[in-house]
Amino acid sequence: MSLRTKSFWIFDLDGTLTLPVHDFEYIRRELDIPAIADILGYLDSLPEAEACWRHTRLQEIEIQLAYEAQPSPGAIDAIAKLHQSGAQLGVLTRNDRDIALLTLETIGMGHYFAAENVLGRNEALPKPDPAGIFHLLSEWRAQPSEAVMVGDYLFDLQAGRAAGTTTVHVGRPDGKTWQEFSDYAVATLNELSSQLI
Repeated sequence: MSLRTKSFWIFDLDGTLTLPVHDFEYIRRELDIPAIADILGYLDSLPEAEACWRHTRLQEIEIQLAYEAQPSPGAIDAIAKLHQSGAQLGVLTRNDRDIALLTLETIGMGHYFAAENVLGRNEALPKPDPAGIFHLLSEWRAQPSEAVMVGDYLFDLQAGRAAGTTTVHVGRPDGKTWQEFSDYAVATLNELSSQLI
């Protein structure tokens, strides 16, 4: 089925709508997190006293990155086309919601996304859990078959697949792909935008 028939679109933020800027190795060093650990999962496993300063430092890093964010190639055009078509638009990120909203404003896309349709790690269980997708679909009264999850990382695609949506993988600088979780793959959102005409 063509992507043009889909009316409900959920996007990852960092590395999908924005150029990838997170240096996860640096963040792990700053927060004293083991090199291979999932950052959010590791923080959730710590006692509150040990996690507190790490959450504060993570917030500081993410705020700085939000002010430095730049839109990825084709992102503004793709979002504008979907908005003009009447599609519902949402963001599902492992970031903090307020920082996600700041990032969207920084890259000139804030007016395309209703604040309640931007879910961060405190509004839904982090991806790859599909809870955030199900929340948005429920709010939109939409079926998974009507929706698309777009992202650049495995967790985005796993969440979309678990929710039953169409999944679109956006190319990454490191070239990693997850074909088993991707219904479509595009090099950039420029390529996605060309499929929405």
